[in-house]
Amino acid sequence: MEQRRALAVRDVLASASIFSSAVNDVMEARLRDVSGDRVTFPQLKVLTLVAHTEGIGVSDVATFLGVSAAAASKAVRRLVEKGLLERHFVPSDRRVQHLALTSEAERLLRDYDSAAEESLDELFGDLDPAELRRLAVSLDRLSLPVAEAAANGGPEACFRCGIYFRDRCLLRGSRTSRVCYQHLGDRGIARDEADIYVKRGEIG
Repeated sequence: MEQRRALAVRDVLASASIFSSAVNDVMEARLRDVSGDRVTFPQLKVLTLVAHTEGIGVSDVATFLGVSAAAASKAVRRLVEKGLLERHFVPSDRRVQHLALTSEAERLLRDYDSAAEESLDELFGDLDPAELRRLAVSLDRLSLPVAEAAANGGPEACFRCGIYFRDRCLLRGSRTSRVCYQHLGDRGIARDEADIYVKRGEIG
């Protein structure tokens, strides 16, 4: 890679890292406002994952957090002890457990979402929605080849967007076998949505 391009790429990576880190700091501060020291940000991620999926298990939590099954099991156990998660055995196989939120966890997530939305509106309220969409599309174009190169036979479910769940995503139409966790078992819907995204000229 020529030096000018290499330096430009490093600038992009630095800017992306700064943005991501700064946003995480803001979101963690809002979580502390809502829950004090009761829930950590990784635990919030687990609760949010469970809130957006059905039939999620400990192995999915491990993939989502990028940790071992043992660490994920420990994280789930702590949330159960705090009264925020419940385990439900699958009738057809008692060895399999699915996770569900308690009513208390649902209230916590609602409070957090409200606080986070208020902060994000203060931070990005002066930007036009169309401008934000163009920025998102540009970032997706940069992210796609990197995500495809990193897939390398990884887990089938894609958790790239973290807790910032979205209805449409360029990665769903990528050449990898990874599928958005919100559409597991329904690859047709996932790919159809990606095709629509391209036809509208928003990506591609």
